[in-house]
Amino acid sequence: MELCIRQRIFSWTDSYDVYDGDGLARYEVRAEFLALGHQIHVYDKATGRELGSIHEKLFSLLPRFEIVIDGRVQGVIRKEFSFFRPRYQVDFRGWDVEGDFLGWDYRVMQGDLVIMSISKELLRWSDTYVLRYSNPANEMPGLLLVLAIDAANCSDNNH
Repeated sequence: MELCIRQRIFSWTDSYDVYDGDGLARYEVRAEFLALGHQIHVYDKATGRELGSIHEKLFSLLPRFEIVIDGRVQGVIRKEFSFFRPRYQVDFRGWDVEGDFLGWDYRVMQGDLVIMSISKELLRWSDTYVLRYSNPANEMPGLLLVLAIDAANCSDNNH
């Protein structure tokens, strides 16, 4: 299974449309315009109901983001100090993340099991990413994790 995440070209904030493998719109991702730090919300495209969100914690040395599902913090992503490649400490569902985060080519692991892979599609009008996973229960948590990593990369580039 897969989700295709397409960034909107003409938008003042981080906003994405998310499509399933059949090209049907599944989710809408919108960042708050006048928020301190990244505040990103994921909505069901059909119902408009908020399904999850990412909240940047402002008063930390390195970028730190909470993953919120059903109004409760379910996990935290912390960017770790490194000189050459971004590294993250993930406290979410027992998952680890490895690969090239800036090039959008990485995997989410649980032990030796690949939970999902994320890659960037080239030659598109807007940034387009593909999230591949095998367990449907990992769809929303996986999408939120990818959005948190993207926000951490953007946050680091703005400081």
